Amino acid sequence: MVTVRDATFEVMRRCEMTTIFGNPGSTEIPFLTDLPADIRFVLGLHEGTVVGMATGYALARDRPALVNLHTAPGLGNAVNAIANARDCRAPLVIVVGQQDRRALPFEPFLTGRSLERLAGEYPVWTATPLRPQDLPGAIARAYHEAAGAGGPTLVIAPMGDWSQPADELAAGSPAHVVRPRAVAAEDVSALVDLLEAADAPALVVGAGADTPDGWDGVVALAERLGCPVWQEAFGGRAGFPQDHALFAGHLPWMRRRMQEALSGHDLVVAIGTNAFRGYLFDEPVPLVAPGTRVAVLTDVSAEALRSPCDLALVAPVAAACATVAQGVRARERERPAAPPTPPAPAPPGPGEPLRAGHVFAALAQRLPRDVILVEETPSSRTELHRRIPARAPMGFVSGANGALGFGLSGSIGLRLGAPHRPVVAVLGDGASLYTIQAVWSAARYGIGVLLLVMANGGYAVMDALARDHGGSGAWGSFGHIDIAAIATAFGCPSARVQTHEQLLSTLDEVIPTLRGRDQPLLIEVAVAP
Repeated sequence: MVTVRDATFEVMRRCEMTTIFGNPGSTEIPFLTDLPADIRFVLGLHEGTVVGMATGYALARDRPALVNLHTAPGLGNAVNAIANARDCRAPLVIVVGQQDRRALPFEPFLTGRSLERLAGEYPVWTATPLRPQDLPGAIARAYHEAAGAGGPTLVIAPMGDWSQPADELAAGSPAHVVRPRAVAAEDVSALVDLLEAADAPALVVGAGADTPDGWDGVVALAERLGCPVWQEAFGGRAGFPQDHALFAGHLPWMRRRMQEALSGHDLVVAIGTNAFRGYLFDEPVPLVAPGTRVAVLTDVSAEALRSPCDLALVAPVAAACATVAQGVRARERERPAAPPTPPAPAPPGPGEPLRAGHVFAALAQRLPRDVILVEETPSSRTELHRRIPARAPMGFVSGANGALGFGLSGSIGLRLGAPHRPVVAVLGDGASLYTIQAVWSAARYGIGVLLLVMANGGYAVMDALARDHGGSGAWGSFGHIDIAAIATAFGCPSARVQTHEQLLSTLDEVIPTLRGRDQPLLIEVAVAP
């Protein structure tokens, strides 16, 4: 007899989702016991870790990854990471275990109530199959929904369904979905007309342009126009080479400063993002000056629809940029010099602590061009951007919604999904504690990621915000937590660096090994608050 479980494995093989990320519980036993030899299970010790690793894996492979969670407790623990996956544009298929259908009316122990709604609106599609036989088709559809929308999907799987006989007549999903990437000249004519009418256009890029073709398309358009290109504020990925002469920098999130940065441009085009990403509502001023027109080019309709703009074009970003570049006239402008490399700070004097600038300057001199640099260090993010430009697609990755925990787990998934590229994560000590369990998975599965933990012993970014507000925070400092020792306890090799000489010698030893490394390494770097 072909069971629902057998049919689901065939769906997983067809969709190339043969790696399952999970932290199992009793409701997953019928699905996960005695997996076929070609199905790999990657164990995480917390659901935030599990979804974070899967998010990095999906981003690295540019296709949906499969996650298995344990009813309400597992899904509840994972909601923060699911929200981040949605904002990161990470396609995930999340299968959530549930008690047997026959027992649900009696609400036995570990019944999940309203599981479809537990993650709110963050999943792009959810389903509880009406019959056990509909489960394989629901997972197939979830794959296509995740791939099409660029976000997590959710399928609830009652534990008794897996052993039921499959139904070959059950509603399924297409074996293959073709999404044409070509864009015709007439499709982009309205945007071409706006650009042709503008005297001083500018571009603002986001994560939707972060592919090799996306970079090529934006570069072609920017060079054709001879215009500056800004990276959106709090961008989760780089949409343009940041060592290019036309790169203008990272757009400020403060409303007045954003307006000032974009002043002098009569048209601003947001590419692969909405118009425009901010943060705290600091001043009631417009994001752009009066008279500045705004256009949006994105493949996510929600980004376009929440943008107050003169024109929104929903289309494949890379192809649309290339077509627009062919349609606009080349403009003769003096090409600016490439962005200068900031000089490295002087080494600390006797008794002086390391600062973030010392760490980032040392990395900038040593990291290979194709490194995937993962950032989750809020208090020193600006310094990192200033010193380490993204020089290749997927060269910079960060949590996209400010939720901590993705940096550590996501970097492990990125290395697992892109084993040919070096992966380095720069993490705050507080941020690293959200998913510190992930180092166990990295050690268990031989994932050679470098984790640099910037240990300043406090909530530096929160302290700064409190000072800006005119006072001091109620939280104080948490002091030194021996994160290197915690990593060692989880089986992950670790070291602690306190001096400039130790920093340079450690990086000189480790960086050249990253491409072929088959074990993680966590380096805790003591830095000044």
